[in-house]
Amino acid sequence: MTHAQIHALLEDRYRRYDQPAFIAPDPISLPHRFSLKQDVEISALFAALLAWGKRSIILNKGAELLARMDNAPYEFIRHHQDDDLRRLERFCHRTFCDTDLLYFVHWLNWYYQQHDSLEDAFLNGATQRERLINFHNLFFSLPDAPERTRKHVATPARNSACKRVNMYLRWMVRRDEYGVDFGLWQRLSPADLVCPLDVHVERVARRLGLLTRKQTDWQAATELTDNLRQFDPADPVKYDFALFGLGIDEKF
Repeated sequence: MTHAQIHALLEDRYRRYDQPAFIAPDPISLPHRFSLKQDVEISALFAALLAWGKRSIILNKGAELLARMDNAPYEFIRHHQDDDLRRLERFCHRTFCDTDLLYFVHWLNWYYQQHDSLEDAFLNGATQRERLINFHNLFFSLPDAPERTRKHVATPARNSACKRVNMYLRWMVRRDEYGVDFGLWQRLSPADLVCPLDVHVERVARRLGLLTRKQTDWQAATELTDNLRQFDPADPVKYDFALFGLGIDEKF
């Protein structure tokens, strides 16, 4: 395909898949239950970091987690008592279990005592790579951070593609005219976002010649994003919808 043909295909599929109908079967439906900014931020963070495996299972486990927090995650994070934490015991999705969950709650409680929004946690750095590294370091800066929990918050410092963190940032930062992504955060630019690189996106990107690096790592994610910037420098990750839809719905 020519450059112009690829651009036309991506634009067409972006318009097809970035629609309200995308929300219900996707993990982004979990934060769409809420209107309070902090509820959206917290539920979206959990939904993104639990986005591992079949979407139906992710949705069920995310809903279970929110129910354990009385479907009021910010209120639970800020005002829970020790006895309330017992409701989180024995929660587990894949390798994310109650030890990890309890640290997340502990860290979020500590963080929201000092900040109004999780956006502040992603602002430290001149590049997106630096911001994600600094977020990871901040998240694990408390003295009781379990070593086992580190694998659930990826960092470019380990050359991870950071798929789930990049997806979370897409949700929070993109100004989406169709109402799928939230665009809650105004101090980060959609132009700086990095495309979430899951198996469907990766497969389609390789077929279109938008990704040539063999490893699925941070450099691969930035290579794909740099190529998508040729089509829309201001909002390159909007094409995540197109690549994902082509991969999962059309088996491109």
